[in-house]
Amino acid sequence: MMKEKLYFYYTSDLHSHFENWPQIVGYFNDQKKKHEKKGEEYWLFDNGDHVDRFHPIAEGLMGKGNVELLNEAGYDVATIGNNEGITLASEDLHSLYDHATFRVVCANLDCKSSSSPAWLKPYHILESKYGTKIGVLGLTAPFQAFYQQLGWDVLSPFDILDGVIEELRNQTDIIILLSHLGINEDEEIARRYSDIDIIIGGHTHHLFKNGEYIDGVLLTAAGKHGTHLGEVAVEWNIDTRHLEKKEAYAIPTEQLKKDDGVTKKVKEIRSKAVHELGTPVTYLREPLHIAWFQDTPLMKRLTDQLRLWTSADIAMLNAGVLLDHLSAGEITYEDIHRICPHPMNPCLVELKGDELLEVVRAAHTKELTEIRLKGFGFRGEVIGKMVFAGIDIEMGMDDDGGEHVKRVTFAGEPIDYDRTYQFATADTFTFGRFFPEIAYAKSKKYFMPELLRDLLSEALKS
Repeated sequence: MMKEKLYFYYTSDLHSHFENWPQIVGYFNDQKKKHEKKGEEYWLFDNGDHVDRFHPIAEGLMGKGNVELLNEAGYDVATIGNNEGITLASEDLHSLYDHATFRVVCANLDCKSSSSPAWLKPYHILESKYGTKIGVLGLTAPFQAFYQQLGWDVLSPFDILDGVIEELRNQTDIIILLSHLGINEDEEIARRYSDIDIIIGGHTHHLFKNGEYIDGVLLTAAGKHGTHLGEVAVEWNIDTRHLEKKEAYAIPTEQLKKDDGVTKKVKEIRSKAVHELGTPVTYLREPLHIAWFQDTPLMKRLTDQLRLWTSADIAMLNAGVLLDHLSAGEITYEDIHRICPHPMNPCLVELKGDELLEVVRAAHTKELTEIRLKGFGFRGEVIGKMVFAGIDIEMGMDDDGGEHVKRVTFAGEPIDYDRTYQFATADTFTFGRFFPEIAYAKSKKYFMPELLRDLLSEALKS
């Protein structure tokens, strides 16, 4: 009875954390040597969000430095995460993988503004030396409101699966889903689609150290930032054409040996990216400082710019969005990126007067300003003080010495409970629990592909 062992290695949600990249590729290279010595076959996958514009490599080269690193490492297939999909301008995403030496699969993404790029395919079929066919399908998180703004269309993953799974099953022996959808969707897919053999999960940064099984489907996930890499091993019976064994592991990378050649390559690409970011933006006669829990001229200037940019009545930003001071002298785009690395877009929502007052009150609570936020596009440490433009806020003192919002006026008049106000903020606050009035606002307009640092550049020029 003839059996073959097949191995799949993957990364997921690296988010441009290249500090772990030399260990990851070093491990892959060691495993490749072992498999080649034994005559075993292996493939490398990336499950999306390899690109994150918080890092100079991703920003300076608009993701192409990430692709170069994937090429160098010998990847075979990758899918697209939301950081590739909605933090790049349409033309930058369209050309992102033009020079990729690996396949890019994403079945629920399509370009509306022009023909889809040649590299974009719904799936790719790998074939072992014994003729075993492995279908690798990709799906990404359907952030339709964002993709639509950028000229792309993202479809329901379940609608896509309904149409493509049978087609793939008829052509392949094993089906692997690269899912940048999140744990809840992965579990639902496992329950609905028994033809899928393995789901490599990501997006929600979950970690399955030894894989999980749902109705016979193997789910695996390797967390975030390259702290772990993923390994899947399967045993295929060639005679009975049956998958007899499948296992998955998440391997910690911290103690793995670094590949010196990869370390050198990352430094080379970083130097090239930093050079690209050297464009002068403005000249400062004196330094501008930041303070996460105080008003500063720099933060006030950025919030004013947000209000002007979006033609809003009122704007609000958190002081924690700026991470460092600006020195006197020439300011380059590298400086702007260093102090405001977040891939966050301006957003305009409509709030009734009573909702606006709730937002203002919540913004002045210590519980909110001291939250150590991770995710939602924010790459800082704490939310920090909320800074407003367009309204005047009078504070009062409680009996116990605490502050509270006493009076809020717009254009010299008290806030009208029934009036609708145009309110600008960062897209971060349209998600999550921070401000329900903003998160559940019926009218939301995202400004894309502009990021907050683009507004900061404009503010400093003026």
